[in-house]
Amino acid sequence: MIYTVRSVNAKEEWHKILSVLHANQILQSWDWGEIKNRYGWDLERIVWEDHQTVLAAAQILTRSEIRFGIKAKIMYVPRGPVLDWNNPILRKHVMDDLRRMAIRENAVFIKIDPYVPVGYGVVANHNDKPDDVGLELVDELTQSGWKESKQQIQFRNTMVLDLTSEESELLSSFSQKTRYNIRLASRKGLEVRDGTSADLNLLYGLYESTSTRNGFPIRPRKYYLDVWQSFMEAGMAQPLVVTIDDEVIAAVVMTIFGECATYMYGMSSGQHTEKMPNYLLQWESIVRAKASGCTSYDFWGVPEVFVDSDPLWGVWRFKAGFKGDVVRTLGAWDFSFKRFGYWLYANVIPGLLSIMQMRGR
Repeated sequence: MIYTVRSVNAKEEWHKILSVLHANQILQSWDWGEIKNRYGWDLERIVWEDHQTVLAAAQILTRSEIRFGIKAKIMYVPRGPVLDWNNPILRKHVMDDLRRMAIRENAVFIKIDPYVPVGYGVVANHNDKPDDVGLELVDELTQSGWKESKQQIQFRNTMVLDLTSEESELLSSFSQKTRYNIRLASRKGLEVRDGTSADLNLLYGLYESTSTRNGFPIRPRKYYLDVWQSFMEAGMAQPLVVTIDDEVIAAVVMTIFGECATYMYGMSSGQHTEKMPNYLLQWESIVRAKASGCTSYDFWGVPEVFVDSDPLWGVWRFKAGFKGDVVRTLGAWDFSFKRFGYWLYANVIPGLLSIMQMRGR
């Protein structure tokens, strides 16, 4: 089989292609690519065709970095490529083409992290179900020179809630504790409203406070305001804020692409937690996602290993009550033909950056 490869340079065509391929990952959207382009990434959007029928697509980000005197070109396909992974001939062809592209561009590596499940449910639980196609792909990547990345950019695992049931059925499917906390928040006088552009600076303040309390790094204010505003203007994001007596105490930025809503950003002041604002906020996000025509709600990240020592364990205890389906994905994989350069980038430079960050603090 011989496939032709071409670039796509129009937003409408790109999104139509993703729709045909049943892709609902917002990181492959045109708008996400344009945002990353403003922050130093070059873009190429390509498709694989057979007699003008599009079979696969990839939005590829490329940048050159100089770290500690080492110049390196890196390539990244966020939540891609997109294709029918059940087609072994097609997936081999696409993977081979991406490898050849990295070699041609003289890149230190190319990273992919396609939304390909390797299993469903929590490992070792009664609902653990492997995915044969995903496991076959792991073997194929390993045999063809790809390596499971030590630097996972996106969450490997997530939880997805099916929104095709009636609203009342969705609510009744949640755990008893979750249902109780949603109703408790309403009784305590909490209200949820749609956020606007005027709220974005306030949202960043809450996000900054959340990162300080929970110990995770965030980018500067300008970046998040740009991301949120760009998605809102494209009709792909809706902030929701929960208030008590006109005081904003928590918020989410829900993104929508295809028929999937994603709980992409969450933030809170840390006040009034006994009134369970985050439970009400999630429920209202789910209600609005369903009203917008979405058929699924992605909770955007659950533990990689389901043990209480995992950094996401506390988040998981909260999300688990909404009883979505755990999806364990392939994760990020790298291909490099520059073994020493890749070793430096994957092993030495992250450690040096960590030391510099600690000294900076």
